[in-house]
Amino acid sequence: MNHRIGALAAALMMSVAASAVAQTKAPAAGAALAKVNGVAVPAALADLLVREQVAQGAPDNEDLRNRVREHLVRREVLLQAARKAGTDKVPEVQQRIAYSSGEMLANAYLERWVEKNPVSEAAARAEYERVVAQGGPNEYASRHILVDSEEVARDIIAKLQAGTPFAELVSVSNDPGSKERGGELGWSRPGSFVPEFDAALQKLEKGQFTTEPVKTAYGFHVIQLDDIRRAEAPKFEEVKDRVLESMQQQAVQTHIESLMSKAKVQ
Repeated sequence: MNHRIGALAAALMMSVAASAVAQTKAPAAGAALAKVNGVAVPAALADLLVREQVAQGAPDNEDLRNRVREHLVRREVLLQAARKAGTDKVPEVQQRIAYSSGEMLANAYLERWVEKNPVSEAAARAEYERVVAQGGPNEYASRHILVDSEEVARDIIAKLQAGTPFAELVSVSNDPGSKERGGELGWSRPGSFVPEFDAALQKLEKGQFTTEPVKTAYGFHVIQLDDIRRAEAPKFEEVKDRVLESMQQQAVQTHIESLMSKAKVQ
């Protein structure tokens, strides 16, 4: 069920799903779905909940309509009990009802605003091309040697500075995975490693190694940057939905900020 209908409805719907349900098919819209102590439960409300469930991927079948009917009957029973007990007169409850009603109204307004102001695919493609034209993040081909002590790391650096090939020193590394590949870590983007490692790697130029041991939670690293390249941008079709969603969210936020800027808040 759409979370905007409210937590109470969602909770009741879950309990209905686990219970035995009536096998009577829901009446057509405009008729009473059922009567509870003489109070009519609108069939139109059931149709609304069914549409929301179907929009979330549920099949529109008799089982779904039976569960919606049972949910609404249980809901009406609880509402009548609440009114009889005077729960609807409790100030805090009234405040919560008013708040929930306002939340649903505000959300409904934004949903309709989005329907009238959708982000077009053309706009999404233009934004995609703008970002791609700026260039994506770099990717780094690197290797490292991981040891337990700063002293050992400094000794490795001294040997590298003296001309010893990196691959000849990697046998002492505590990283068994990369050690078998001469210390190679493959291609990575910023954020792939712990912050200290990332920061040191991005300061290197192609062919350079760190001249100071890089300490992380894993030990002391000697890092070498083998190559650097621009990350290949994904195709527009692969990211279109995410771009559209992001731009739509930004459009909604801009609209809200515009309303806020015009509001008189004292």
